[in-house]
Amino acid sequence: MKNNSTTKTPMPVQPPEERIKNFREVALGYSAEQARQEAERCLHCKNRPCVQGCPVGVAIPDFIALVKEGNFEEAYGVISRTSLLPAVCGRVCPQENQCEKFCVRGIKGESVGIGRLERFVADFHASNGQPTEPSTANGRRVAVIGSGPAGLSCAGELARRGYAVTVFEALHVAGGVLVYGIPEFRLPKEIVAREVAGLKALGVNFVTNAVIGRTLTVEELKAEGFEAVFLGTGAGLPNFMGIKGENAKGVFSANEYLTRVNLMKAYEEGSETPVFRAKKVAVVGGGNVAMDAARTARRLGAEVTVVYRRSRAELPARREEAEHAEEEGVRFRLLTGPKEILTDAEENVIGMKCVEMELGEPDGSGRRRPVDRAGSEFVLEADCVIMALGTSPNPLLKRTTAGLETGKRGEIVADENGKTSLEGVFAGGDAVTGSATVILAMGAGKRAAQAMDEYLNK
Repeated sequence: MKNNSTTKTPMPVQPPEERIKNFREVALGYSAEQARQEAERCLHCKNRPCVQGCPVGVAIPDFIALVKEGNFEEAYGVISRTSLLPAVCGRVCPQENQCEKFCVRGIKGESVGIGRLERFVADFHASNGQPTEPSTANGRRVAVIGSGPAGLSCAGELARRGYAVTVFEALHVAGGVLVYGIPEFRLPKEIVAREVAGLKALGVNFVTNAVIGRTLTVEELKAEGFEAVFLGTGAGLPNFMGIKGENAKGVFSANEYLTRVNLMKAYEEGSETPVFRAKKVAVVGGGNVAMDAARTARRLGAEVTVVYRRSRAELPARREEAEHAEEEGVRFRLLTGPKEILTDAEENVIGMKCVEMELGEPDGSGRRRPVDRAGSEFVLEADCVIMALGTSPNPLLKRTTAGLETGKRGEIVADENGKTSLEGVFAGGDAVTGSATVILAMGAGKRAAQAMDEYLNK
């Protein structure tokens, strides 16, 4: 019988009072019964609007129909034809702004929980499915720089076409932003390792601790016999405000703070990587990275306040992430702008001078520009400030790759298929767009793989 509920089947989660004491995953996932119940809500629309909203083109109604029938492994086969990281996407993609945004069920209630079903199917396959077999080799070599979502997607697509793919990763672990940027409680690192293992089974070779532009250049890779190169180096250079006191002890970029905790596991007792266990933390910013930093600081025992210069309606973070943060005791100071970081005589953070704001006329992005309210200055007490203001591409490749065209913010200039100014060199993901989402980076990697295949076979 069709499930005509106007609301999604609830996702089981750790209670807030428990999860703020650990780094285990918050959302616990559907059972088989819950997955089939949610799949019953799908209307199987003829024009499939949800597919149009998916950057990698997953055949969503097809896999959901198989879930409804209990054919979970077949459902995984449908997803994996177009998406190489379903366990990741099911957890961290902003489905509410993509596939689920166009779900007809959402017109009179909540959309179908497409992301939740994708996660269930991927996890079922991990426990019950057969390992992936490598494709027939075509004898040609390609290099992928960076093992974040764009690089992994590109590598997998090329490996499926028979290319000998080598992925070069600057860090000691493959996964890029999936391992250093997204906390364990949102994306367990064993999930990322599992997806990387799947690519290895396809024949992809991973070389870690390889900083392209230092250990090797793009020109040297081509000289070594790589016929095409994909640049998926992400955007790991943090942005700051340029306000007084930003160089004080206790001020961190969200990138550094999260890398220490996520990649180096500084939260574990006995970890060799230190992390500042502050008492009162101010997180500046309102995106998903700000929520990740705030929720991480909360788990490390701090009182946490998110400071964001626009209103709740403009908050760029996923609604679910902001709600989880509030459930965990994170406070929000909206329509508030930092003006100065205050320090003691030893340059330790003791507070942040702020001003209340109101929304004025729209700026270039179409959002209403925040303006200061006269006479509203106040001091927010804090011994740690985390700046979560977005990131830019690292300039290393630009400096070491002659002829590579970049934009004014250091982003690599590439066309819609990832072709750059250099012959045989393609790019995609955050290195091109600046900081964006996992699924958009995956879509860029997938398109570039197709373009690279066409380039090598013209």
